[in-house]
Amino acid sequence: MSNTKDEDEVLPPQRPPSPPPHTTFAARGIHPPTFSAFKPRDIRIPSSQGMTSIAWNCDGKRLGAVGIDKVVRLWWPDKSLEVRSASTHTGGHSDDVDHLSWNPTHPDLFCTSSQKDKRIVFWDARQSRYIQTLHLKHSPAQTVWSPTGKDLVCITTSRNVLFAKLGQTSEGSAQSWQAVEREGPVGASTWVTFNHTGDGMIVSVSSEHQIRLVDFQTLNVLLSTAAHVGGCTVTALDPRGNYLATGGNDSIVNLFDTTEWLCARTITACEYVAFLCLISVHPTHVVNGISFSHDGEFIAIANSGNYIDICATETGVPLHRVPTLGPSPTVQWHPTKHVIAYCGQSKLKEGGPAPSAWIALFGPGAP
Repeated sequence: MSNTKDEDEVLPPQRPPSPPPHTTFAARGIHPPTFSAFKPRDIRIPSSQGMTSIAWNCDGKRLGAVGIDKVVRLWWPDKSLEVRSASTHTGGHSDDVDHLSWNPTHPDLFCTSSQKDKRIVFWDARQSRYIQTLHLKHSPAQTVWSPTGKDLVCITTSRNVLFAKLGQTSEGSAQSWQAVEREGPVGASTWVTFNHTGDGMIVSVSSEHQIRLVDFQTLNVLLSTAAHVGGCTVTALDPRGNYLATGGNDSIVNLFDTTEWLCARTITACEYVAFLCLISVHPTHVVNGISFSHDGEFIAIANSGNYIDICATETGVPLHRVPTLGPSPTVQWHPTKHVIAYCGQSKLKEGGPAPSAWIALFGPGAP
């Protein structure tokens, strides 16, 4: 079924009321990039499926993406983003790869997961062959590394929380990943974010309006607070530790003060379009991904619309709306630059080319 022109139109975000003067960039002596002066760098990859996960490694020199087949593709963006320039890693999965995440302490180590073959595979980017495989009873949907890189949390499609730990199985043996059975009242989950010290997690469920702060060692729930009426879909922690951002099915992003865990700010950049959707029978633009820039000044919001919003963290003011080739399931800022990476699948348009997978970069310094 083809899309109408109205469905593909990307409307500008509605500007919120003027923020307090002391929170503005000018008052704080900050000169933000002129995001409107830049254009996206889109790379199309012929495929009937879309890219589902894209991520920078910890030093920002490599970019990995998965989703269209059993292959893991890694780029050196400073050299080339062409499809043929990507290094490929195969043999770890027997079916399509869904998710990729990098070790936060080592630029060469990462893991991938597949819902169909129920595996988590660990890789070293310097080698073509995988290091280790963990076989699961449930289908993994998301993998999250602890800040130390020695613990891994896996969220499954059945909303279970699984744990793995890096260590020695016996004295003198090489370190390897082992599944760890842990019991605690952590409950169901569809998204997990570690705090910066690694001793706590923020846990959310897409069908529940609350978020839970959980002690990582005991898995006890330390605090539970309301976040979204229609359910919380994603969370992200400000690198400065000041805010926790939550996105929901209600197309809203909330910023919680991490000192008192009260909602300090609400970003409704996507809400305006969602309101228009209600009166023009478009789908609601659910928030799919949130990411803070390395300095914490900007937040990028991916949703089920054909755009990504960049907003100011301290004011919630929309700064730029980046047009995309289709809805992006995720977005991630570069670890040291004001550049975002995102991915997805293009939509079928009447008289246009067949849908294809794509990855994209946007921002100053993007190749």
